[in-house]
Amino acid sequence: MDNRIDYNEVASEEVNLYMELEKQLKKTSIDRQLRELVKIRASQINGCAYCLGMHTADARKMKVSEEEIYLLNAWDDTNIYPERTKLALELTEAVTLISVNGVSTELYERVREEFSEEEYTDLILIINQINMWNRLSISMGNQHLFNK
Repeated sequence: MDNRIDYNEVASEEVNLYMELEKQLKKTSIDRQLRELVKIRASQINGCAYCLGMHTADARKMKVSEEEIYLLNAWDDTNIYPERTKLALELTEAVTLISVNGVSTELYERVREEFSEEEYTDLILIINQINMWNRLSISMGNQHLFNK
């Protein structure tokens, strides 16, 4: 990785806190495949090639189908995702683009029909965490390196 600044060294304590949060979020009630789909979708919106490369590889390891990965940027125009996944992806888009429309009461209520308070909170934390990583990665110039 060719960063503008080696933030792992310059801000090691802060990055370690982010990593600890990442470990904690892996323990949430959210299914790990859904977590990866959320991370991929946010990374698509934010245009973070580094995170897209990482999370699509992780999704494949977790047996997310190629079809689910390929069609993720058009999730609302396909019937391959269950309603629960679609709601999580819609929430991901709303939170990632929060300055556009916020998170409406209507969306919140639809999501809460499928997700408990704990799950909703976990989703919000996961979405915010990947958005933070995307912004850090892009602003620090992380590059996705193709591995043959």
